Amino acid sequence: MSDAFWAGKSVFVTGHTGFKGGWLSLWLSELGAKVHGYSLAPPTTPSLFDVAGMADRIAGHTIGDVRDSAKLTAALVAADCEIVFHLAAQPLVRLSYSEPIETFATNVMGTANLLEAVRSSPTVRAVVSVTTDKCYANNEWLWAYRENEPLGGRDPYSASKACAEIVTAAMRDSFLSAAGVRVASARAGNVIGGGDWAADRLIPDFFRSTDAGQALNVRYPGATRPWQHVLEPVAGYLALAKRLATDGDGIDTAWNFGPADEDARPVRWILDHLCAATPGATWQAEEKIALHEAGYLKLDSSRARHILGWHPRWNLATALEATVEWHRRWRDGEVMAEVCRDQITRYAAS
Repeated sequence: MSDAFWAGKSVFVTGHTGFKGGWLSLWLSELGAKVHGYSLAPPTTPSLFDVAGMADRIAGHTIGDVRDSAKLTAALVAADCEIVFHLAAQPLVRLSYSEPIETFATNVMGTANLLEAVRSSPTVRAVVSVTTDKCYANNEWLWAYRENEPLGGRDPYSASKACAEIVTAAMRDSFLSAAGVRVASARAGNVIGGGDWAADRLIPDFFRSTDAGQALNVRYPGATRPWQHVLEPVAGYLALAKRLATDGDGIDTAWNFGPADEDARPVRWILDHLCAATPGATWQAEEKIALHEAGYLKLDSSRARHILGWHPRWNLATALEATVEWHRRWRDGEVMAEVCRDQITRYAAS
């Protein structure tokens, strides 16, 4: 696993203490990049950031809120970086119902603050702003969404991510393109993998219930999602950032990084496979459902395949195996930085 492009490259990552930002930072570090992270403290205990010892593996680690424009700008300028990955967010749909203002402030104004901070940096040349598949106006249709489909969202989280896409495009078109900074947004599906302990997510909830010897209560067993291992979109972000920094003409747009069509599976399919791989695990459907969540959503990633050369490498069964393996090795007390490195290496070689 090597890429001379990243060796010694100074990179700024917001949200590096989170699940996806943590895996991205670990992979960048393995490639020899100098990672400067800016994020809130790890959102869970335990966390990927802590169990993988990431504080000792990155060049800079700033605890801060993307809503704090002055602190964010100071950290970005001090990093003297060329490439920025923006992943800091309030990432949970159900939490957005109880904390809508915080969700909009973090996901919308946090994105605006980050892009405004980029305007103050004399060194940044490329920005990848990470949003979500849920930024699309979901009509619950059977075909996949392309990057030119209308944006929208019924819940505060989805709406905030659609707004973040609009902010990203506006800041790019109004200021950053003219300054020579290439800015793209990246939309991915439901990511799974080791090191995710967030509340109200299927895989972490499954492991918590199983470890406690309890059956998992599931809200929407029939809901279909574009499931993918976390390393899939992370590989896409890396490919996108490299192209932005080296040959950005026509690349500074929105990009989908979704799984193969056959890996858009219902929740019950995921749970049945997890239970088969985990002795004693069981699940049951909840009787009462109060909040709206989309029932069907799928991404069309044709542009990323044809233009960036990105494609899914692990099918869903392999992604689930890697996730179960990571959790088992963590419970067995292994050195998780080495487990992460092993999985990144295996993915990159596949």
